[in-house]
Amino acid sequence: MDHALKLTRSPDTVTADDVESLRAHGLDDRAVLDLTLVIAYFAFVNRIADGLGVDVEPGGPPHPSHD
Repeated sequence: MDHALKLTRSPDTVTADDVESLRAHGLDDRAVLDLTLVIAYFAFVNRIADGLGVDVEPGGPPHPSHD
């Protein structure tokens, strides 16, 4: 979770040490890649939805721009 938060909130601060920490927790290179791709994909999709004012969860809270 720490890696996901860091990659989402301040991606420019992610270092090789962060990747090594993931490896120390048992992730191999493929798992690190998959994790990074999933985190990046959700950030990408959320920014598109936010930029267009799309409600991505029917019945969920309205997008702030729809208030």
